[in-house]
Amino acid sequence: MSYNILSQNLLEDNSHLYRHCRRPVLHWSFRFPNILKEIKHFDADVLCLQEVQEDHYGTEIRPSLESLGYHCEYKIRTGRKPDGCAICFKHSKFSLLSVNPVEFYRPDVPLLDRDNVGLVLLLQPKIASGASPAICIANTHLLYNPRRGDIKLTQLAMLLAEISSVAHQKDGSFCPIVMCGDFNSVPGSPLYSFIKEGKLNYEGLAIGKVSGQEQSSRGQRILSIPIWPPNLGISQNCVYEVQQVPKVEKTDSDQTQTQLDKTEVLVTAEKLSSNLQHHFSLSSVYSHYFPDTGIPEVTTCHSRSAITVDYIFYSAEKEDVAGQPGAEVALVGGLKLLGRLSLLTEQDLWTVNGLPNENNSSDHLPLLAKFRLEL
Repeated sequence: MSYNILSQNLLEDNSHLYRHCRRPVLHWSFRFPNILKEIKHFDADVLCLQEVQEDHYGTEIRPSLESLGYHCEYKIRTGRKPDGCAICFKHSKFSLLSVNPVEFYRPDVPLLDRDNVGLVLLLQPKIASGASPAICIANTHLLYNPRRGDIKLTQLAMLLAEISSVAHQKDGSFCPIVMCGDFNSVPGSPLYSFIKEGKLNYEGLAIGKVSGQEQSSRGQRILSIPIWPPNLGISQNCVYEVQQVPKVEKTDSDQTQTQLDKTEVLVTAEKLSSNLQHHFSLSSVYSHYFPDTGIPEVTTCHSRSAITVDYIFYSAEKEDVAGQPGAEVALVGGLKLLGRLSLLTEQDLWTVNGLPNENNSSDHLPLLAKFRLEL
């Protein structure tokens, strides 16, 4: 399950988005029992939660989930922000191999001045027959600001680099991956297409067009090439770069500097391509439109908008076809999607007065998928 549960703090800071709601349904004391009831009812093996407020997490959310048999890991946003992301899993089903928080704020990179975070877990299914592949679960809540597609793409690249590092197996392939969260981008947008297609040529793309949240991009600057500086240490293929330490023969400090300058120049010359890539083969659990009517599904609905911004992406089964480009990272076995919880249309939601309402206590709907893990 992936679920943005709407932190009380953000609800109160953005009360203009909830003018359509009856006051009592906005109180945390009303909302949390409802959210817990949903989580209990759907009984997922793994929960990826966003907008988890730290004080509520400590006093109510974590204790409640632990009593339901979940082990919880939490990453708070940086910069003293009061909420973060949690991944919780049934300890009867998985053991924890590693916990890898990702901070998208980087004091050494002026572009990256926002406090969003991600969390990547490596889990081992507990199965009777012995060895099973690990599974990588990633959760994030990317920057909201519709006009800062440059930051969103860089945050995504940082998350993908961490997933790449965590999911990488000894034989060079990746273990199965599930990447969940609130990506603050709509289906068909450049950011969404990049996740699904594994490539994006962003030359000439306005920074306000990256996420597709807003139609107009008048007067906006286009993405710079490259989007992020080399000192971030992430390549255009969204993997961590091996830091090349320049060889220094002399102890002379001028000599050292010359060697460094040379290295820097070489790096920049190679990097001036406007193509981003990643090496996962990711599918979306949801198709974003109802097949019979073509009406869009929505994952969030409040006074300002009703759109899809939440996703569950997963590494789909792939045939290992020798000789095809990318065959070396093709996944054999992996995850097979068995079912999903249906989403709703905007019209459906307004018949119950939008979100949050008496029964649904966030301004997002929970996403739920059932997978079979091929062993």
